[in-house]
Amino acid sequence: MNNSYYLEVIKYLNVQWKPWLLLTGAFDDNDMKITKAQIGKAGELLVQQKLLLYGIESAPLTTDSGIDLVAYSSRKQDAITIQVKTNLKAKPGGGKGKLSIDWWAPQGSPADLFAFVDLERNRVWLIKTAELASLAQQKPEGRYHFFMAVDPTAKTRRDGKLLHDYEFEKYLLENRIHKLF
Repeated sequence: MNNSYYLEVIKYLNVQWKPWLLLTGAFDDNDMKITKAQIGKAGELLVQQKLLLYGIESAPLTTDSGIDLVAYSSRKQDAITIQVKTNLKAKPGGGKGKLSIDWWAPQGSPADLFAFVDLERNRVWLIKTAELASLAQQKPEGRYHFFMAVDPTAKTRRDGKLLHDYEFEKYLLENRIHKLF
């Protein structure tokens, strides 16, 4: 067997088993506690890093006005505002269901885009603010609840809404960057 096979096995094990090991406490690769503010800042920095790798400059705002980053699209000659929502790691959906990641987003956000970040798997989805209403699985008053099952055995939704992370692949930053910027 060649090295690429072993790399794929390692990648699979890291993605499939690491969340379970972290949740059960069988393996804790971060003895230090991280605050919610640090999780949020890490998400912003990941978005900035990924944008920069595509040649897109961005900067954080100093006050919390519903916009975390402003990115400049040289192709469109326009600034694009981004609100970043970050998830550190997958948790059981509803407290006891299949492993999922989720974010809450306010309705009426002034941002052009939402960046939904999964720090554990180093992924960023870019969703236009106008798309949130149709993609969010729940819409309690004043906000959207947006979630993805990372466990492929999670049952599909009866209402036809997307659920699994692989169903949102077209919204990943690397798959949307050229259309949005």
